[in-house]
Order: sequence, then C-alpha cells, then structure tokens
Amino acid sequence: MKKIRGNDVILSFVCLVLGFMLSFSYQYTKSQSEKRNITDSQWEKEYEYRKLLIHAQKENRKLKEELMKKQEKVRQMETSLANEKKTYVDLVEQAEQLRMYVGKVKVKGKGVEVTLSDASYIPSEQNATNYIVHEQHVFKVVHELLISGAEAIAINGQRISHRSYIVCNGPVIEVDGTQHSAPFVISAIGDPAVLASALNIAGGVKDQLTNDHIVVKIEQKEEITLDPIFHTNRD
Repeated sequence: MKKIRGNDVILSFVCLVLGFMLSFSYQYTKSQSEKRNITDSQWEKEYEYRKLLIHAQKENRKLKEELMKKQEKVRQMETSLANEKKTYVDLVEQAEQLRMYVGKVKVKGKGVEVTLSDASYIPSEQNATNYIVHEQHVFKVVHELLISGAEAIAINGQRISHRSYIVCNGPVIEVDGTQHSAPFVISAIGDPAVLASALNIAGGVKDQLTNDHIVVKIEQKEEITLDPIFHTNRD
C-alpha cells in the first residue's frame, strides 16, 4: 500500500477550498445577475414613479404658494374689515359725543359743582347790586369750565348748549327763558381735578368772583347726572 505524504494532503485540501470558492463565486454571480435582470425589468416603472413623485412635489409647492397667497388675501380682508368696524365704532362714539355736547342725551360722569351765592353781608342797601351774583359771574365760570374740557354743563339743573343765553332780569338770572334765583349751582362733567384746578388758579375765576364779593364754593363730585336740554318754541 502506497503511503500518503503530507504534501498530498495539503494539496488536496487546497484544491477542495478552491473548488468551494469557485462554486460560491459562480452561485453569487448568478444571483446578482438575476437581481440585475429583475431591476432592469422594473427600471421603467421606477422611473415613472419618480417622475410622478417629482410632479407631485412640484404641484404641492405650487398649491402651497397659492394657499399662502390666499391666506395673505384673507388676512388683508380681515384687517380691512377690522378697520371698517373700528371706523363705524368711532363714528358711533363721535355721534354720541356730539349728542352729549349739544345736549340731546342724558349724561352721567365725574365732574365739579360750583355754587355762586350772594354776599351774606351787604353794607348798605344802596350798594346791594355790588354784592349779588350777576350774569357775567356765571358766564366767567361757564367759560372757564368749557375751555378746561367740560363735556356738559347745567345751571341749577338746566342743561345749556352753544345756543344758550344768560341775562339778568331784576333779582334773578334768566337761562334760555327760564328764571333762576341765587344760589346758582353750575354743574360740569369732566375731569374733576382739571376743572377744579382751572377755577382755583391764582388770580383766576374764583379770585375774581371773590373780589366781587361773591361767595364761591367748588366741590369735586364722583358722579353728576345731567338731563337733556329742554326744547322751547325758540329752538
């Protein structure tokens, strides 16, 4: 019997490994070839899918741009409507303000009450006229209140307007044809602090009336209510 040498064993083993590697390489190449054949058959469909995807993405961008434009248009319309609403609200407020100024509506608010009274002591009957309230005294108070921001004014509860007139008629004062006797309470709606400060300023209305022997009382009020102007035939 022939003795097997070590080199023959090694050579046989090497041949076995090479054969296995060749077989594996062939099977792998065949597998890859089949995969390439499948990919090639699907390439056209994949290309079409990609085209559709790109087209869809373009359409989405286009629709997004159109949506943004429409949203901007809606925002502009909303802003315009808000501005119009604000304009209408402002017009209503202005109309209400005008009604208040002309005395068409009843008004309520903070303000001041100025009471003008005849002097408590008259030295002589001959000079009595120098110690009582005259229309010019009332005018001074009303004028000062108006230029200081009074929104509505009444004399002894009678609302006055830009058309009102005040005249002396003997011992009384006539306001728009209605007679009033002293003391005269002049009510004004507005900022109480501002109105009171304007009347109390040094050398101002209060000092002038005091120098004319008129008793002046100024009170700040948290709430004053003035009725609408009573319309006469003269109106």
